[in-house]
Amino acid sequence: MAQNEDLFKKIISHSKEYGFIFPSSEIYDGMAAIYDYGQYGVELKNNIKQYWWKSMVQMHENIVGIDSAIFMHPTIWKASGHVDAFNDPLIDNKDSKKRYRADVLIEDHIAKLEDKINKEVEKAEKRFGESFDKEQFIKTNGRVLENQAKIDDITHRFSLLMNTNDLAGVKLLIEELGIVCPISGTRNWTDVRQFNLMFSTQMGSVSEDTNIVYLRPETAQGIFVNFLNVQKTGRMKIPFGIAQIGKAFRNEIVARQFIFRMREFEQMEMQFFVRPGEELKWFEYWKETRKKWHLSLGIPQNKYRFHDHDKLAHYANAATDIEFEFPFGFKELEGIHSRGDFDLKRHQEFSGKKLQYFDSELNENYVPYVVETSIGLDRTFLAVLSHAYTEETLEDGTIRTVLNLPKILSPIKAAILPLVKKDNMPEKAREIMNILQPNFMVQYDEKDAIGKRYRRQDAIGTPYCITVDTQTLEDNTVTIRERDTMHQDRIAIQELETYIRKGIKPLE
Repeated sequence: MAQNEDLFKKIISHSKEYGFIFPSSEIYDGMAAIYDYGQYGVELKNNIKQYWWKSMVQMHENIVGIDSAIFMHPTIWKASGHVDAFNDPLIDNKDSKKRYRADVLIEDHIAKLEDKINKEVEKAEKRFGESFDKEQFIKTNGRVLENQAKIDDITHRFSLLMNTNDLAGVKLLIEELGIVCPISGTRNWTDVRQFNLMFSTQMGSVSEDTNIVYLRPETAQGIFVNFLNVQKTGRMKIPFGIAQIGKAFRNEIVARQFIFRMREFEQMEMQFFVRPGEELKWFEYWKETRKKWHLSLGIPQNKYRFHDHDKLAHYANAATDIEFEFPFGFKELEGIHSRGDFDLKRHQEFSGKKLQYFDSELNENYVPYVVETSIGLDRTFLAVLSHAYTEETLEDGTIRTVLNLPKILSPIKAAILPLVKKDNMPEKAREIMNILQPNFMVQYDEKDAIGKRYRRQDAIGTPYCITVDTQTLEDNTVTIRERDTMHQDRIAIQELETYIRKGIKPLE
């Protein structure tokens, strides 16, 4: 665990040092859990967006995109249930005066039990070596089974308490588990109470005329209220989807773990409208499709796991999370939900407008059912970055820090490096840059020795470094160095575009 914490600190430090992520308003001492994306961060983020959008919209003829407003009519949030039920359980420690989410305190307690299980497994792996059967060990080891039983019991009890809104019971569970405040080390807790996560503001030029409006806590409702607009103007036939990438805002009690849980974040969502009765077929389709998308990035399958929900929202009949193994453990990256007709029916009820679809094949009107895929853009950024961060010990004993990013997502695809700043090499390097620039994000760099420049490009995840040298001036060939292997090829300048394009293709 300590090793993973150390790794996470390195990733956060690397993000700032190399222009990926900065604390927002840093010269004013910053704001908690709000971050700015730097010059390389914004490129990586945009590349993730484009990769998702292409797979979701461009490659599906029955899915279209929208960009709905952040401010929406306040009744929308009443209809969606956010005004009444979008709450987190809040608890304070009387000694430290620190505020916590009760569910996070319990999650952290469970994580400690999971850590105990992992340590038992690691010890056994060392003891038995290649003959070790991990699956069998987990099923039969007494200490593992004991800790897993505790986890299952806590999870079940907490789920029941939250479903019945038994906040007094949640406090009792925290006390029973002996959970202490990380700051004061005491168990002097207040009662648990509900805290609504929506940011509210006022709209209107005169105070008497103001209305309370909310910064949207999710992007899905903008899709639902535009269902008919898109369906009619696009002449869409069921099944069809509406996708959106956009900002959302949640007044998190305890925002933590860098960009994993922020107060201002981005979501990539798609709502897929289907015939009633066909939703579970499409739920399975999207589960498999989304899994393939993640694996196409080249991140190994063991970094992901599915977590099917035992307890479903009252309107849902299936839900699963795709979880990723961050340095702080497996956490939700994407949710796939079969939401029934709840959303459209609620907006139909509160707006007084019919949100129905006429199915010409069945010759009937109905409110479509919805299957949702919703992925956190910032969390995906963190997943990609944390998997990519690598420290390699080279043959000469030096450490190479490299971001083994999926090449399709890398902020800079190629760096053009004149070997020296003379003998017409910079001019030739600029010519190559002009050739590649219309098709790729490229960078010119002539400062420092060539080895240092390679290291700098490794640290920002650039897949290819193109070196212009004396031979280039003679025969129009360059040395191209690949990031992960450090292997170098000599190729003609006119072959560069094809070479790079082939190298950055994602997995099928």
